[in-house]
Amino acid sequence: MTGQSRREHRIGLLNGFAAYGMWGVVPLFWPLLKPAGAIEILAHRMAWCLVLVGAALLVLRRWSWAGELLRQPRRLGLVAVAAAVITVNWGVYIWAVNAGQVVEASLGYFINPLVTIALGVLLLKERLRPVQWVAVGVGFAAVLVLTVGYGRPPWVSLCLAFSFATYGLVKKKVNLGGIESLAAETAIQFLPALGYLLWLGSRGDSTFGASGVGHAALLAATGVVTALPLVCFGAAAIRVPLSTLGLLQYLAPVFQFLLGILYFREAMPPERWAGFALVWLALSLLTWDALRTARRAARTLRSEISAPSATMTTGTVSAARNAESSAAASATVGEPVPDAVPDPVSGPVSGPASRPADAKP
Repeated sequence: MTGQSRREHRIGLLNGFAAYGMWGVVPLFWPLLKPAGAIEILAHRMAWCLVLVGAALLVLRRWSWAGELLRQPRRLGLVAVAAAVITVNWGVYIWAVNAGQVVEASLGYFINPLVTIALGVLLLKERLRPVQWVAVGVGFAAVLVLTVGYGRPPWVSLCLAFSFATYGLVKKKVNLGGIESLAAETAIQFLPALGYLLWLGSRGDSTFGASGVGHAALLAATGVVTALPLVCFGAAAIRVPLSTLGLLQYLAPVFQFLLGILYFREAMPPERWAGFALVWLALSLLTWDALRTARRAARTLRSEISAPSATMTTGTVSAARNAESSAAASATVGEPVPDAVPDPVSGPVSGPASRPADAKP
């Protein structure tokens, strides 16, 4: 690795840590928006996010995709489905954090890779390796343990995991760049969000402006909180292997979990520890299987393209390394990443593959 490539790799890692770090500590932000309720916060997030990404697209002069999208009703319909699903995800997450359920919310993003795998089997008829089956079974057992511990299924976790896995699946079909996809989704969300905020204001129940300039600024900042991690993620996505991103994406739920028990002081009875331990075991199995499969794929590729009479060229080595990264990324599931394309602004995110998504909590 040359000095320049090492520097780029280091910059990519720093941006990756920044992106997942911000997603990991975002539970500290939502309580600052009280006395606004979860739905009002959600509406502001959707409205201000469109303002921000719209301004970014104006600066970048990237509007050609919009006309093409409007001429494709099926694709536009999928964007509407993605917008509806991520609305549910955002709303449940905001409500959970402000209702003191940060730990259960973090569990949703821990089990998301397992739900993504399950959807791949059920909807896409994908075939799993034995270790992946074991991981899914362990994850199912974890949900049962937590159900017994809570006295009910962990609805918040399941809702977050299934909504985000579905979001990734739909976005994979849409295949739009990260910032374009977010712009299209928030454009669909904008009118309902604006209508709700105007209705709330007409009733005198809006907190925007009524609770001071600082509160209004924080509500407007929801757009920045949504978009800024994406900028960092985009910078990381073009500089580090997807396998590295697949591992970094576990940072967000880990940070959220630690905040839940150390900062918000949420209870962790033994049965909840047992459930989380099973989830972490399942994720460890997935990660180990992903890395093992990646190494095998790389070795196979090298052996196939190597000839006894010639050494491997630089391109051959790169191909083998890319195969290793791709195999690890596709098996180290996490949050879906359908548009994992080299885009310095938007980044990839999320197909039901195991990469991070562009609409994190």
